[in-house]
Amino acid sequence: MDDEVVVRTRADGATELRVNGVFVMDDVETSSERVLAEHALDAGAREVLVGGLGLGFTARALLEADGGRRVERLVVAELHDAVLRAVREGAGAGPEVLDDPRSTVVVGDVLDVVATQPAASLDAVLLDVDNGPDFLVHDANAAVYDSTGVRACARALRPGGTLAVWSMADSETLRERLGEVLDDVRALAVPVDLQGRAEHYWVLTGHAR
Repeated sequence: MDDEVVVRTRADGATELRVNGVFVMDDVETSSERVLAEHALDAGAREVLVGGLGLGFTARALLEADGGRRVERLVVAELHDAVLRAVREGAGAGPEVLDDPRSTVVVGDVLDVVATQPAASLDAVLLDVDNGPDFLVHDANAAVYDSTGVRACARALRPGGTLAVWSMADSETLRERLGEVLDDVRALAVPVDLQGRAEHYWVLTGHAR
């Protein structure tokens, strides 16, 4: 059965993305999506693959870095065509992230898109395809977080390249898997305000050997 993807305007005016009835994100609290981009930018990334368009805020942060002069190539893998349509129609970061000549947007599974990238061809792979390994909205996304998925992403990275994974919570299991193929594995807590509640999201990262 196909996933039910809903991009809607809430009573407070915010745009919200839900998949199968589960809250994924809105356009009010986007700090963790931007941290995902900033972590790669701080490491000097110029060629980047983003898994999961969402409402486009990670992609926009990458494309706008240094006045649009930093990132040279951006590949975005998005599973749901409905999400792509919503952003193109003005939701979230808007169509500019899709129309930028540096962007290539592919509708499909992120691991399939990663597999098409030549080995050691990317400076960063940024994964924001679900709510993390322990809070899956889409069961098939479990493959992104297993050892095979992590190794596939690491294969596409240049030495020193960044793999960063957005997660609703820290995951010791995922950190261990990252540590099998990456150095300097860390879990970064990102303070967020979720409709008046102080919470944390997480970015789990490592660097290719």
